[in-house]
Amino acid sequence: MSTHTMTRPILFGAAALLAALAACRSAGEHQLAADDEVYGILEERRAELVATPDAFSIDPPPDSLRARILAGEVEEVGPLDVLTCLEVAAESNRDYQRQREQLYLEALDLTFERYRFGTQPSAMLGAFVSGEGRTANTAQADADLGLSRLLGTGAQIVGDIGLSLFRSLSSGDGWDAVSQVSLSIAQPLLGGSGAKIVLESLTQAERNVLYEVRSYERYRRTLAVDVAGRLYRLLQQADAVANQQANFASLTALRERNEELARAGRLSDIQADQARQDELSSRNRLIVEQQRFEGQMDDFKLFLGLPIETRLMLDPQVLDELGELEDLAIPEEKAITIGLRERLDFRTVLEQVEDSERLVEVRADALRATLDLVAQGEMTSAEGQPLSFPGSQADWSLSLDLDLPIDRLSERNSYRSAQISLQAARRGAKEQEDIIRADLRDALRQTRADGESWRIRVNAVTLAERRVESANLNLEAGRATTRDVLEAQESLLDNQNAETQALIDFHLSRLNLYLDLEILRVDPSGIDVDPELFAELAEED
Repeated sequence: MSTHTMTRPILFGAAALLAALAACRSAGEHQLAADDEVYGILEERRAELVATPDAFSIDPPPDSLRARILAGEVEEVGPLDVLTCLEVAAESNRDYQRQREQLYLEALDLTFERYRFGTQPSAMLGAFVSGEGRTANTAQADADLGLSRLLGTGAQIVGDIGLSLFRSLSSGDGWDAVSQVSLSIAQPLLGGSGAKIVLESLTQAERNVLYEVRSYERYRRTLAVDVAGRLYRLLQQADAVANQQANFASLTALRERNEELARAGRLSDIQADQARQDELSSRNRLIVEQQRFEGQMDDFKLFLGLPIETRLMLDPQVLDELGELEDLAIPEEKAITIGLRERLDFRTVLEQVEDSERLVEVRADALRATLDLVAQGEMTSAEGQPLSFPGSQADWSLSLDLDLPIDRLSERNSYRSAQISLQAARRGAKEQEDIIRADLRDALRQTRADGESWRIRVNAVTLAERRVESANLNLEAGRATTRDVLEAQESLLDNQNAETQALIDFHLSRLNLYLDLEILRVDPSGIDVDPELFAELAEED
């Protein structure tokens, strides 16, 4: 065999080997490739729902707040406002991390479905030696490069190029080479054909990612309201502790005054004991309120995903900023119209009905006969001439494969099950619409009621403060008893706590209403509402 004849197959085999090695990736490179593709999909889908989506990643930052706390780099977190708590929750909350992972996995499934309809390469290399006893007789090396592709019509195209090098070791001959090229096309003509049927798995995967993106955005908004509510309740308890401390200080001052007057014979021992008794009760209530606050603080740390030993510093200005609340005059029918139109979860429910309708068509198609047209061609080179393919050595075949629908019990049951699932999906969509209507009506009523309760409590605190002032003045003038002052002081404490609770209830009911209307937005600046949708709500018909 000539040197020129030997060189070409060896170069061909070397090229196949280099191509195969170039296609190989490390585990880390596969991870990066998966992340690039998934994050690209999610960035595109999230941009359709959120004007300024935050950066998405399932990998926790190496310098996370929790890591820095555990490393001793951070001793105190705060002052905490809603935005800060949202940032901490987004980084450390465990359920938030699970939601991100679920979204990632759904997009990862989509990458596989897209891959199925792309060009799929394959490469194989092999080598072996055979012989008898202690003597090797032959050596052989094989290389194979293949490409396959599934088209939207259902056609499956497979191409293959193979090269074999073999040598007789016993005779001492040189290497011989044979190459082979093959191509096959299988096209379904009846069942299993058509883009709607063939692409169903890809269509459903695309929609599943959209549904999961909606669910994720809905979760972020729900979590934001939850974070705000927990922070406000924690601040409410801190306010209750402060009110109790002020009450205890007032009762201590009253007890000291009464004891001096009793020693001077100007006040009965009964009134002195009354002040002492209420002071002790106030001290006990202060201990209880402080313990309750510490328990809520630990719960809040767990919710945020921070170590339980972390010291949190609250920002008391957060409650002061809630004082500027106005009434909402939202017509019920307009709220329901916007809610049904904008709710992300309701959009998904409606589109899942469409998914069920498509599935019925796919299951019905599986009941049909299948008829596949298969065309195959293959060429083998002359021995020792891997690049020479004489036409006389080309083989081809053309066939039709018919599978009659004689036994379709499994397919029949799947079809009937899909029909029933479709009816259930339609009922579920109607039920979800009724639930949203009822929830919005209730949210509107709750917001109005909480607003009225807050205004009542504001007036009640003003009156209670006047009552305490009047009782103290009358006590000094001898026109009131210690019991009058104690009752006025207790009424002030109760109304102060009730006002703070009513203020928070009112604010949270508004946030929940915005959430139910799907006009609430969470962006890098915190919690806000969609200005266009809010303006639409305020428009007069």
